[in-house]
Amino acid sequence: MVKALHLADLVTELNVMSVFSSMRYCLGDPSDYCSLWAALAFMPFGLFFDFMDGKIARWRKKSSLMGQELDSLADLISFGLAPASAAFALGIRTPLDHLLLAFFVLCGLTRLARFNVTVAVLPKDSSGKSKYFEGTPIPTTLAISSLMAYWVSQSWTHENIPFGLVAEGSVFEFHPVALMFVLHGCLMVSKTIHIPKP
Repeated sequence: MVKALHLADLVTELNVMSVFSSMRYCLGDPSDYCSLWAALAFMPFGLFFDFMDGKIARWRKKSSLMGQELDSLADLISFGLAPASAAFALGIRTPLDHLLLAFFVLCGLTRLARFNVTVAVLPKDSSGKSKYFEGTPIPTTLAISSLMAYWVSQSWTHENIPFGLVAEGSVFEFHPVALMFVLHGCLMVSKTIHIPKP
């Protein structure tokens, strides 16, 4: 299996670092944001690695079916699981929050699976590239990551998360900011949103 991997595939696999950094923050001192900053910083690197792995594959004239699958899985980790993990680390972690964050990750998974299935039938330009994205591309979740980075810079974590907690003490308690993950998930899987490809 290792022989089947190319340099581009290994670059793709670097995207998992954000999730581990979020977990490290959860195990440490909540006032020490070093691991949380690392988790948030790795997400833009995920976009860079996502861009570079294709460039490396074309430069080396080597690509693989495994690489194509790894690319989608790495996108799911970098732009789906990593933001949800960072949100959990920030303190968005009631049982209902878990469901809302899981919905977001599943929307990311659905969006990437749909892209892999429909890429062959979407309208193409003269160069053979698809003319548009159906639903918002999953890397747009970096907007949420940027917002969370701002919260960390203001120490708006745990008890200080913006808009606080709704229905506190009940089984329905949740953080309203978790709804932005739900909204973003819905935008990713929308069939009516067509965003032109650059």
